[in-house]
Amino acid sequence: MAEMKATRDGYGEALIELGKDKRIVVLDADLAESTRSIKFKEKYPERFFDVGIAEQNLVATAAGLAASGKIPFASSFAVFITGRAYGQVRLNAGISHLNIKLVGSHAGLLTGEDGASHQSLEDISLMRGIPKMIVIQPCDFIEAKKATIAISKYKGPVYLRLGRTKLPIITKKNYQFKIGKGVVLKDGKDITIIATGSLVHIALEAANELKKQKISARVINIHTIKPIDKNLIIKAAKETKAIVTAEDHNIRGGLGSAVSEILSENHPIKIKCIGINDQFGESGKPDELYKKYGLTKENIIKTAKQLIKR
Repeated sequence: MAEMKATRDGYGEALIELGKDKRIVVLDADLAESTRSIKFKEKYPERFFDVGIAEQNLVATAAGLAASGKIPFASSFAVFITGRAYGQVRLNAGISHLNIKLVGSHAGLLTGEDGASHQSLEDISLMRGIPKMIVIQPCDFIEAKKATIAISKYKGPVYLRLGRTKLPIITKKNYQFKIGKGVVLKDGKDITIIATGSLVHIALEAANELKKQKISARVINIHTIKPIDKNLIIKAAKETKAIVTAEDHNIRGGLGSAVSEILSENHPIKIKCIGINDQFGESGKPDELYKKYGLTKENIIKTAKQLIKR
């Protein structure tokens, strides 16, 4: 059985390593323990800033630090750092194009019992709409750690989307994370499943079940939703008969939209997007919510078979 760890923990561990660089500073909005930025605070307290429950000030302060030559990582819950502070993100990270790393934890339905007010299902679409903003969502602990280190070296604004719940670790320790490059986790010729974040391991499970039913499914991990790996998606569309996308986010504006945009312009093909369908979440156990909203291997399998039959 695979080891289980949350992506937010990968972020916390990466911050400790990055702290050796004195340009790295970390900010939080009274959620350091939850976002795991507290790990940096414990090791480098002089470069940690808690602004309190004031997300707009969080982003504005990070902008000032970035303008002074620092590399700020600003952490909060995804719903707050993208929603409540959107104006500051648009102005400082977007228009001013400052070197700010925005980190949104507790994204998607996996936030569970906290309910609709805390389950950010629109944050990818918000950040994807800001010109030149990089949008990344790792699939597990190791990828989150490697992604955090990678974005520290990139000069420009980045949104890193993380989760609360522990996920199976499927990434190899020697894996090389590259911004903007998707990863083929399993080859296949009948259908392609393109997933991101917490749906990647579920997509792999679905592909393994489909194999038992004589259906060959390719699985692609799209960790960078912007800029998305256009060439890899077009290649999959040309080499397989249909595409299924899977994400813990609203399919309008998220991964499904991004993939559909590429295919409609370059290689139209049958596609079905699995995700949240234009609605808010609700309070409940993460696995129960995933079942209710169709974010399951069973729904991916059913959808894949329907597309191939059609």
